[in-house]
Amino acid sequence: MASKSKSNAGIHTAADGSSFIPASRRADGSIRKEIKVRPGFKPTEDIATYRTPTATTRSQLSTTVPGAEPVSSSAKPDTTSKNAKRREAARKRAAAATQDNEAETSNTTTPLSDTAEARADQRHLDASAPEDATSDAAEAEKQKKIRNALKKLKAVRDLKAKAAAGEKMSLDQLIKIGKEDELVRDLRKLDYNGVEIKEGVKD
Repeated sequence: MASKSKSNAGIHTAADGSSFIPASRRADGSIRKEIKVRPGFKPTEDIATYRTPTATTRSQLSTTVPGAEPVSSSAKPDTTSKNAKRREAARKRAAAATQDNEAETSNTTTPLSDTAEARADQRHLDASAPEDATSDAAEAEKQKKIRNALKKLKAVRDLKAKAAAGEKMSLDQLIKIGKEDELVRDLRKLDYNGVEIKEGVKD
């Protein structure tokens, strides 16, 4: 059969409209038979993939002859030069503004003693800030220790009340009751003079 056209997949179309894959020779020398293709069948190689309009335009633009000047090249340098001129003007304005500011600051001089005093005050404030932070942290730690000791003291006093009521105590509970005086001493070391210390303390 004489073919009229050939597709990407190698399918030939005859003059009468029928499609076929022509006979061919294998690598071992044997011959493949001609294969008829069903009408309307289109292999994946022949299906056109979707291309965005931008991609299509880009491929058309890239087919220009190397070395030839594009038609739109005359408009582009003007825009670039306009943008460059704008940037240059903005730089000049910014430079002029900074020079004006420097001139104003040099004209308004302050007495040396005022600036020296201001620096000394600033150093004093900077030095006292870490001390304040340290003292705040120490105070917070102290309050935390007081709260913990009070909680333990309350638990000990509860156990003591249960023991006085006749409830049987384990060895651990008796040891905790024995630590009451130690907890009171710790609270006094932390400068705590609350009501909890005065209750049931032997001096």
